[in-house]
Amino acid sequence: MSKVNLAVIYYSATGTNHQLAKWAEEAGKNSGAGEVRFRKIKETAPKEAIAQNKDWEKHVEAAKDVTEVSLDDLEWADAIIFSIPTRYGNLPSQVQQFIDTTGGLWSKGKLANKIASGMTSASNPHGGQETTLMSLNKTMIHWGAIIVAPGYTDPSLFESGGNPYGLSVTAGKDKLDDKIKNAVSHQVKRMVEIAGKLNA
Repeated sequence: MSKVNLAVIYYSATGTNHQLAKWAEEAGKNSGAGEVRFRKIKETAPKEAIAQNKDWEKHVEAAKDVTEVSLDDLEWADAIIFSIPTRYGNLPSQVQQFIDTTGGLWSKGKLANKIASGMTSASNPHGGQETTLMSLNKTMIHWGAIIVAPGYTDPSLFESGGNPYGLSVTAGKDKLDDKIKNAVSHQVKRMVEIAGKLNA
C-alpha cells in the first residue's frame, strides 16, 4: 500500500472536536500514513462572544499554538478528515469561511479524488449531527472528493452510537471514552487504507 498524506482538520470551541482530532491524528500515525498534519480552522468569533463562555475562552487559549490550516494543506493531502461541531444542523461559520476560500484549488481540479470524511458533535444526542455531516459532504461532492464514511463496517460504530455518516458524539470532553476513540480509529484506518490503494 502506498504511503498516504493525511490532513486532520478541526474546528473546536470548547475542546470536544479538538480531542476527536487528536485521536484521529494518533490513528493516522498508527495506521501507516506517511505523514500527518494536524491543523485547526481559524477562530473568527468576536472576543466578546468567546468571553461569555469560560470553556470556550479556556480552549482558545489552550489551542493558541496549534497551526492554522492553509490551502496548501488541502493540496498536499491524499486524505482529509474534518472534526467539527454542528451549528443548527449546519457547518459552523468558521468552517464555512475556510471552505469558501477553496475555490481556486477547486477550479484547477486540485481537490478532486481526495479521500474525505467527517466527524461531529452537538450538545445533545439528536442536535443535527447527521445533517452537519451531510452539509460537509455536499462540499466534498463539489470538490470531486471521494467520501469514505465509516458505514457499519466495524462493531465500534455501534458501540459509539451507530452513526454511519461519520462519528458523532454528544459534546463534552468528559463524555468521550474508549468506545469513541475506537470508532475514530476505525474511521481513520478505513480512510488511510482506501487512500493507499488509490495512490497505488
